[in-house]
Amino acid sequence: MNGKKEIIIAGGAVGIISVLLVYFGNPANMGFCIACFLRDIAGGIGLHRADVVQYIRPEIIGLVLGAFFISLKNKEFQTKGGSSPFTRFILGIAVMIGALIFLGCPLRMVLRLGGGDLNALFGIAGFVAGIYVGVIFLNKGFSLKRSYNITKIEGYIFPAVNAGALILLIAAPAFIFFSEKGPGSMHAPIVISLAAGLIVGALAQKTRLCMVGGTRDMILFKDMYLLSGFIAILVFSFIGNFAFGFFKLGFAEQPIAHTDSLWNFLGMAVVGWGSVLLGGCPLRQLILSGEGNTDSVITVTGMLVGAAISHNFGLASSAAGVTSNGKVAVFICFVFLGIVSYWNSESLIKKSSSEGLSKADAE
Repeated sequence: MNGKKEIIIAGGAVGIISVLLVYFGNPANMGFCIACFLRDIAGGIGLHRADVVQYIRPEIIGLVLGAFFISLKNKEFQTKGGSSPFTRFILGIAVMIGALIFLGCPLRMVLRLGGGDLNALFGIAGFVAGIYVGVIFLNKGFSLKRSYNITKIEGYIFPAVNAGALILLIAAPAFIFFSEKGPGSMHAPIVISLAAGLIVGALAQKTRLCMVGGTRDMILFKDMYLLSGFIAILVFSFIGNFAFGFFKLGFAEQPIAHTDSLWNFLGMAVVGWGSVLLGGCPLRQLILSGEGNTDSVITVTGMLVGAAISHNFGLASSAAGVTSNGKVAVFICFVFLGIVSYWNSESLIKKSSSEGLSKADAE
């Protein structure tokens, strides 16, 4: 099993596992949602106090540990970092804000469509548009500069933190918050959720599964490898939802979703653009974190903080729609993405510098 067949099988497994997680208790169309689950974890450890989204999600722990164990087994674990850490941290915040405007990460976007939620079509359109803008800057020489090999202990810390989070989830001490209502109270049993995360983490590490990478590679290289996994998740989640009776076609009254098409588009445009600059979608950042990439750990930390900011400052959307604060935040994110893209694009900076020198010579 290799090549395209391997990633199609992995994508199919992710689609089916996602539907099974819903069957066992996760919110509808939310077998996996990196943004939503990180938001719940942020609430669970008290970074925000939105009492309906507080729970330490074992799926996230499983994704990291699954990638960690399989990368060790395959001798692919490599500790590295140091590539524009603070820029990556703020980009993580921006990506999370965009995701919580849409109410889902790129993976949940596909799962929502597989469950019949047509609002996801506008999210996909925005996601592709954002990736396209990011690719324009890649072609202009965008880079957050190289990372460096660092001591192995740095790479082990994040998996260890996740193992610690699992202990906290099981022990349930008083200082950890658990939702008693809303999406945070809806979850599959811990063992099932953890096992699902471990399997998907291993598959994603093995195949380099990435929601943003598929579209990016198709635009840049006409390469369908990663996009095949994207399509397989959609097809198999549709089959699973239909088989279990979860499929509900339409725009209105979809679970944990709103019908504001423009902001679904713009929210996922932020996610697509920001993810291209970071080199991978939120799922890919978790997998890279498990492989020892501390740049991705910084990004994931930014996403956790972004979730807290979104709920503490009223940026996150709800079934009622997008907030005024959220709309302002999306505009700020676009400005930030533009600045980061421009000032880290080598050909644009050289052009600007040469034009400045020519102007000075003329004077």
